[in-house]
Amino acid sequence: MSTDAAATPRLRTVEASSYAPPRWLRNAHVQSILGTSPLRRQRGARALAATGAVTTEHVLDGGEGVRLMGLHSTLPGRDPHGVALLLHGWEGSTESSYMRLAAAQFLQRGFDVFRLNFRDHGPTHHLNEELFHSNRIDEVVHAAVDLSTRFPTRPLVAAGFSLGGNFALRLALRAPAAGLPLAAVAAVCPVLDPALTLVQMEQGIPLYLRHFERKWRDSLLRKRSLFPQRLAVDDTTLRLGMRELTEWLVLRHTDFGSLDDYFDGYSVAAERLSALDVPSYVLTSEDDPVIPVNGFRGLPDNPRLYVEVARWGGHCGFLENARLEGFAERWVAERLVADPAVRGAAAGAAAAA
Repeated sequence: MSTDAAATPRLRTVEASSYAPPRWLRNAHVQSILGTSPLRRQRGARALAATGAVTTEHVLDGGEGVRLMGLHSTLPGRDPHGVALLLHGWEGSTESSYMRLAAAQFLQRGFDVFRLNFRDHGPTHHLNEELFHSNRIDEVVHAAVDLSTRFPTRPLVAAGFSLGGNFALRLALRAPAAGLPLAAVAAVCPVLDPALTLVQMEQGIPLYLRHFERKWRDSLLRKRSLFPQRLAVDDTTLRLGMRELTEWLVLRHTDFGSLDDYFDGYSVAAERLSALDVPSYVLTSEDDPVIPVNGFRGLPDNPRLYVEVARWGGHCGFLENARLEGFAERWVAERLVADPAVRGAAAGAAAAA
């Protein structure tokens, strides 16, 4: 462990967030829907373009022949302070609004950015024959190691949203053993307990469940068209609800024997984060219609783990005004850039340059 990381002060497990939107933005569904609206995606595209960054496509090595594609953005002629790896939510992509907006925030603070597509997300269904599922953390760790070797001179941080937040926290858990020089991570509305997340969606308004079902079916149809012999899924199966379709995935396309085992495989709830040795920052909201907030209050008292709970914000919303400016994207950049371990690593790299 580095001296700077060891000097990180002990943090209380849960703090109240300073985020306070205007009254008209204090509805969880307004926040959640506007947060992923076409208007917000356009705002993200404009914000990223305004930085003047040059973006190039790269395919990272996920190990065992797995290929994961992502986008590297940098400002020409600038020596970056570090590299930020951004991870999207389920059925999101590198072009999701929060990914572009977070990228702009990091670029403005002197960091290069790498936005990674998970397997079968964005335009990547052709890269790998096997299906995506949420326990495929090993290939993301392997890709992060590949990224760190391509851009070795500056500290690496990671930030994720929703399922991407879950991946970011698991990346932090696995980094030391994988030899990944990960300085710090941040997660916005991360999935803690997948089983409870599904129950929350099943018991809430059907909007969110239907949204994910529709996007997942479209993804499976695209995969079937590319690998019809490997993905023998009929239209009747595709019409199954979320729970039944997930169980089909687990039993046909994973090594897990049951839905419960599969959910437990990528849960980071309860004491699982007690082993964190990488500074990790979490932002969530009390009114998230997808991720139950109670799980965050039960996280372990780990000096590397800092949790902020906002009264409002919905699921990955945290919008601040009619211009759809986002608190969360700025928050992840500010927390990670200011982390003592990140600052120390950046200063050491600059001195050695």
